[in-house]
Amino acid sequence: MTDTIRTILVDDEPPARDELAYLLSSHSDVEIVATAGNAAAAVAAIREHTPDLVFLDIQMPGKNGFHVLGEVMDMDSPPLVIFATAYDEYAIRAFEENAVDYILKPVAEARLTTSLARARKLLRDAAAEDGKGRDRDSSEALRKLLAGVGIKPGITRISVEDAGRNVLLNPREVVCFNYENRKVHAATRAGVYPCASDLTLDRLEERLVGGFAFFRANRSQLVNLAQVRTYAPWFNGKYVLTLSDAKETEIIVSKSRVRDFKEAIEL
Repeated sequence: MTDTIRTILVDDEPPARDELAYLLSSHSDVEIVATAGNAAAAVAAIREHTPDLVFLDIQMPGKNGFHVLGEVMDMDSPPLVIFATAYDEYAIRAFEENAVDYILKPVAEARLTTSLARARKLLRDAAAEDGKGRDRDSSEALRKLLAGVGIKPGITRISVEDAGRNVLLNPREVVCFNYENRKVHAATRAGVYPCASDLTLDRLEERLVGGFAFFRANRSQLVNLAQVRTYAPWFNGKYVLTLSDAKETEIIVSKSRVRDFKEAIEL
């Protein structure tokens, strides 16, 4: 572990993020490397910055803090997590039983100081043990917590059919998923492959959106936002996306999904 604790703040309310950032500013070893206001942005920031510590709000519109945690548990070194929550007896009991820390909102400075002291110790112990700067027991505790609230870690591989073989794709390789001929197909830069299982777009959306920035553009297409090169208004209130594959595939965002698309890319 270095002397600096690289930290991400996740809360859907900007004033709450600002207040926490202000309280953390008095701790010279804490560096805020990113903030996020929703689950998709949180997962993307965590994967990009690989922080030591995340302050994670539980109650957020759509996918909550538990979903965010489930989507990043496949990382080589998941961050330590301090949950921020309004009073919830069940949640607090689950945190305590699984040795996962939490702070109540509004955040008290003394409680924050205690939580940071515990985080420092966990990071020091992990660094002394294996040099990775993460605590294995803490990761296991987080998995138990997720199981306790009924959330499974997200999909880490997609099985597709290719020349008679089952091939496992990293979801990041997929430009978009298309539903046609009663089957989901995964489009990559190398080609288009039918998914080997009976996966539906609804199921993929549930398991992929938080962890890999996928967005349901319309009834039959799930697009990887990381592969969107351009976007523009289209006819009848729709949007058109141009993807970054060789074919420059165009995806139409249905009128009912335009607002969600703008929120997903934080417009």
